[in-house]
Amino acid sequence: MPTRVCCCCSALRPRYKRLVDNIFPEDPKDGLVKADMEKLTFYAVSAPEKLDRIGSYLAERLSRDVVRHRSGYVLIAMEALDQLLMACHSQSIKPFVESFLHMVAKLLESGEPKLQVLGTNSFVKFANIEEDTPSYHRRYDFFVSRFSAMCHSCHSDPETRTEIRIAGIRGIQGVVRKTVNDELRATIWEPQHMDKIVPSLLFNMQKIEEVDSRIGPPPSPSAADKEENPAVLAENCFRELLGRATFGNMNNAVRPVFAHLDHHKLWDPNEFAVHCFKIIMYSIQAQYSHHVIQEILGHLDARKKDFPRVRAGIIQVLLEAVAIAAKGSIGPTVLEVFNTLLKHLRLSVEFEANDLQGGSVGSANLNTNAKDSDEKIVQNAIIQTIGFFGSNLPDYQRSEIMMFIMGKVPVFGTSTHTLDISQLGDLGTRRIQIMLLRSLLMVTSGYKAKTIVTALPGSFLDPLLSPSLMEDYELRQLVLEVMHNLMDRHDNRAKLRGIRIIPDVADLKIKREKICRQDTSFMKKNGQQLYRHIYLGCKEEDNVQKNYELLYTSLALITIELANEEVVIDLIRLAIALQDSAIINEDNLPMFHRCGIMALVAAYLNFVSQMIAVPAFCQHVSKVIEIRTMEAPYFLPEHIFRDKCKLPKSLEKHDKNLYFLTNKIAESLGGSGYSVERLSVPYVPQVTDEDRLSRRKSIVDTVSIQVDILPNSIPSDDVSTEMLCEVNSFSTHPLTVPGSSFPVLLPVHQGPSPSLLGTPNTSLSQSTR
Repeated sequence: MPTRVCCCCSALRPRYKRLVDNIFPEDPKDGLVKADMEKLTFYAVSAPEKLDRIGSYLAERLSRDVVRHRSGYVLIAMEALDQLLMACHSQSIKPFVESFLHMVAKLLESGEPKLQVLGTNSFVKFANIEEDTPSYHRRYDFFVSRFSAMCHSCHSDPETRTEIRIAGIRGIQGVVRKTVNDELRATIWEPQHMDKIVPSLLFNMQKIEEVDSRIGPPPSPSAADKEENPAVLAENCFRELLGRATFGNMNNAVRPVFAHLDHHKLWDPNEFAVHCFKIIMYSIQAQYSHHVIQEILGHLDARKKDFPRVRAGIIQVLLEAVAIAAKGSIGPTVLEVFNTLLKHLRLSVEFEANDLQGGSVGSANLNTNAKDSDEKIVQNAIIQTIGFFGSNLPDYQRSEIMMFIMGKVPVFGTSTHTLDISQLGDLGTRRIQIMLLRSLLMVTSGYKAKTIVTALPGSFLDPLLSPSLMEDYELRQLVLEVMHNLMDRHDNRAKLRGIRIIPDVADLKIKREKICRQDTSFMKKNGQQLYRHIYLGCKEEDNVQKNYELLYTSLALITIELANEEVVIDLIRLAIALQDSAIINEDNLPMFHRCGIMALVAAYLNFVSQMIAVPAFCQHVSKVIEIRTMEAPYFLPEHIFRDKCKLPKSLEKHDKNLYFLTNKIAESLGGSGYSVERLSVPYVPQVTDEDRLSRRKSIVDTVSIQVDILPNSIPSDDVSTEMLCEVNSFSTHPLTVPGSSFPVLLPVHQGPSPSLLGTPNTSLSQSTR
């Protein structure tokens, strides 16, 4: 009787329940009953309205088996659910999906790793199914939280821990794919989800440095690597997540990266931070690059009072991001980048100045030195970033940035700059001047303008030359180097490197073009300003060898890029005036500096004489250099700038053959057709308001050049008198030399107009050989 009752009750059970029960064998080790599974699948496809009940009943059985720890039946139930999901794609599948997700959640909540991995695998299969219609009520909050927690598994067994972490990463990847393909994909980009997903991926990516350093486009690891290495899998998932980001949700995916790097103190050292942002920049769409740069700038502002090495690490990340963004679209952040970097440059200098002022003896002093060196790391990182960013900008933007940086450079006695230096003091102000000029030097590197007016407009040239009057040799060097970057349009500067007597300028293969009308107008308007700064720069007491080398290069570049007949005459007048200043020495310069000026003049006149290829001029210059080599080698650059060079005690008693004589030069140039009337007018620098800002002795006294000769060195013959008069450049006001009563006069030569520095792009010194 009981048996007949059971059979009767079994026959009364709904068909879908009987079909579900039949797929479970008596011994779970036998696995899913395939024949009965085919019957269940056919029934579900034929009667899709029954899917909801099938799913509910399977979920009921699975929940009971999970509680009873009957893992075998759990595996069979999940396998059946997977097959039903893959077979059914009708609209009626949506209620079945809810039952399926409920079962997956049950598995993920269990404490058994095998069941967690099983649930994850089923969810990943479900994520790859494209549903016909979107679900407007389904949410994946639980799965995001649970998969993120699995990514941080701390299981005692390493293999099990790795297995759970891989399952968590694959689960997150499945959630991302499922939600992105869904019309409700915006929910996954909400901050509460990104704050769980992104740190979970980064946590697993931190070990990628030990496995392989991957930068650039996404790598293609093997399937085995994906399964065995959580770091590789996490990186791929991170790239996929960023690749799906859009304009509206990009920031939500990037901000958790900053939080993770801050929390785990990964800015110093910053290898992992750089690695992360390289992945970000390569994974996102190019038009969104400026969003990432803005986020980095904002984070730099937020950490502006942090340790120097932390700020340096953030700036280095910015550099890497800019390096990648420069290849695509940087967007509207150009000025913001430079403004923020210059602001932090000022802050770094201010911190450095405060540390130096607050330093004391003992351990505190050691800490101050450490902070000082760390701040220099910050400053160098900023300058490197500014330079790289600037060098990758188009010319029109680079010109604006040059003006922008120049407007920040503080000059003593003026308020034209826009940078707050009230807290810096003199030392800090000097430091910020050097840093800004170094930044400007980086930006101008490689800049090629068609005309010099474009590269050096008046609004830029005037503030640029102001620091060249300051009593700081390093500032003057930077100004000259910036000018060289802008003036050297044919890459000749490397050929002129180092001050020396060049035997044959033709061997340098100087590249040049015919001077255009705009360049001629520039020299008429600004030539005297350039000459003046070169002249005054040569007479600074703190000059070192590099200063003389850069001044020589300046003269040579003006000759190559901007010199016509009139400019050549002015440059020769300038060179003779420098020679006179070294002999007369009204500024009481040390003997090394006087000989350095003489050497600079010799090197330049040797260069310009071969450039204009006037044989008589070349002969005069070569003869003087030859005599100096034998009798006064300290007047030549190869000797005076050598260590332990023997210096003379005075220059007054030297023979006139050691000097370049104006009348000889005028005669040689006049015979070749140059208009040499202006050679009779000695060069005198113009007096401007800048002289009051330079903290130097006023140069007004140099307008009237007087010759002071000691009584015991007064020449007694006409030859010595002639030599002294010639050396002093034949002033327009007749010079009366003690011991003689006649004025100095210069013969004037007329002739046809010569060609301008020879033929463009050809050697100019052939006629001298």
